[in-house]
Amino acid sequence: MQFLRLTKPRVNALIVFTAVIGMMLAYPVGIGWDLPLMLTATGGIWLVAGAAAAFNCLVEQAIDRNMARTRDRPTVAGSISTAQVLSLAGIVGGIGLMILYRYVNPLTMWLTLGTFVGYAVIYTVILKPATPQNIVIGGASGAMPPILGWAAVAGVVDPQALLLFLIIFAWTPPHFWALALYRKKEYAKAGVPMLPVTHGDQFTKLHLLLYTLMLSAATLLPFVVGMAAWFYLLSTVILNAVFIWFAIQLYHRYTDALARKTFNFSILYLALLFAALLIDHYAPLAATL
Repeated sequence: MQFLRLTKPRVNALIVFTAVIGMMLAYPVGIGWDLPLMLTATGGIWLVAGAAAAFNCLVEQAIDRNMARTRDRPTVAGSISTAQVLSLAGIVGGIGLMILYRYVNPLTMWLTLGTFVGYAVIYTVILKPATPQNIVIGGASGAMPPILGWAAVAGVVDPQALLLFLIIFAWTPPHFWALALYRKKEYAKAGVPMLPVTHGDQFTKLHLLLYTLMLSAATLLPFVVGMAAWFYLLSTVILNAVFIWFAIQLYHRYTDALARKTFNFSILYLALLFAALLIDHYAPLAATL
């Protein structure tokens, strides 16, 4: 149970959700799903993501000790040892990679391994303690799940999968900067150079707004290239209008409570956006039933 907490189940739920959406979108309309393959790929991706999260908790013990939302993690409390975390993460991650290689395809396994290294090593060990651009650069690993799902089904990484990657990549900075704004003192105490700590609130709020506008433009691309149709366009326009409203309000009338609401909405935003893509993709099939 302690190790399960270290795998960040709520975060991994969103990761797995976007990976599954990537799988479903990879199937042309009218082609039946290979459910055993999808379930196997989902399980493998979830196991590796959980191992990466546990490794992240192990590396960030000193940071977590200074953060209200993380100071009760088993790695901070000392109720699970470093050796235990490394062993369990190695076993769980290794099983996940083996499943992907043997029962899905080697491409998905290698992409998942690269995602693990990107998050657990490049982001956690190198970028996060070194630069306020940690979220921007490190966001690439967090944007990989739809590509992993797509590759699991299609065996290749098509341009449509890259659009899904781009959307999450653009979503990551405003999502995390909203959190960083109302957790600024904790990040400063922990010595993490998040943008509000190094450049101040006003600079961060401006960039949060600019990245939200960038995200809004990125989310229109599936419609522009014909990957999605009118239902998705209407959905994304509404979702983007709400997100932009939050960003503008933060810029002009900042409160910690509003930043917290923006952070929470950003999670709902991504889930609804990907759900709209899926509904739009299969709408023609539903119309024939």
